[in-house]
Amino acid sequence: MRPWSTTPLMRAFRSATPGSSNLPWQEALSANNPTHDDDPGAPRARRVRTVWISDVHLGTPGCQAHALLDFLKHVECDTLYLVGDIVDGWQLRRSWYWPQAHNDVIQKILRKARKGTRVIFIPGNHDEFGRKYLGHDFGGIEVAEEWLHTTADGRMLWITHGDLYDGVIQCARWLAYVGDSAYEFVLRLNRHLNSWRARMGLPYWSLSRYLKLKVKRAVSYVNDFEEALARETHKRGAQGVVCGHIHHAEMRDIGGVLYCNDGDWVESLTALVEHPDGRLEILDWAAELAQASKATTAAQ
Repeated sequence: MRPWSTTPLMRAFRSATPGSSNLPWQEALSANNPTHDDDPGAPRARRVRTVWISDVHLGTPGCQAHALLDFLKHVECDTLYLVGDIVDGWQLRRSWYWPQAHNDVIQKILRKARKGTRVIFIPGNHDEFGRKYLGHDFGGIEVAEEWLHTTADGRMLWITHGDLYDGVIQCARWLAYVGDSAYEFVLRLNRHLNSWRARMGLPYWSLSRYLKLKVKRAVSYVNDFEEALARETHKRGAQGVVCGHIHHAEMRDIGGVLYCNDGDWVESLTALVEHPDGRLEILDWAAELAQASKATTAAQ
């Protein structure tokens, strides 16, 4: 067993390699983010009861770390769930990639934990090394295999990454690795495409999300995954499930079970939040940043 100190996550904690970003909404990020988090002139944070984020994939070029930092700076919560694939151990084993922005995300989460936010990390398949440390607490971050969350209005939600209910991951792991490499290739194409779109003044557009929605087998895979989780949630006696894994943000009823997927921070830039009254909402941070970018442009 590898000691915790040599895992990708702990190497990440110690890393501080400078990096850069080519986000099409970079101007909005710069305008919204002061140098110091506690700057009295910073925009007032949005307050919610609970936040769920997953599939950040720190350690990959596709991770939109600057956008996630912006989200974490502007949204405060009592409990923050990290629903798996926060660090991409698969990619880091192939080649080390860790720009400063990825380090900043880790430090921001640790700072939230120090300031009183309860942070619960539920490992996924890309950061499965975390499953060796279930029940431990690292820097105020609790590590758990799964969780049951009770909303303010009394509903019980089962929290899991979701990979354990993915037939490809469980039955053909080699195919998952092949798919991961193909996905990285699509993301590289997507970055070049959106760099061109940004120069043309066009908004961000996700090629991989488009392919998922158009390819029949991909649509079938998503539906099978969602229904499998809904069935398992019903067996556990919970009213709903919150998961990640498939990079497809959604909130819908499946056979009387509330299915919530919080999306990802590679393509969709989404999070699930619970408001003080228990109401759940998917926040589309890409749309928020695009709106801020328009406002910045109009003010110039």
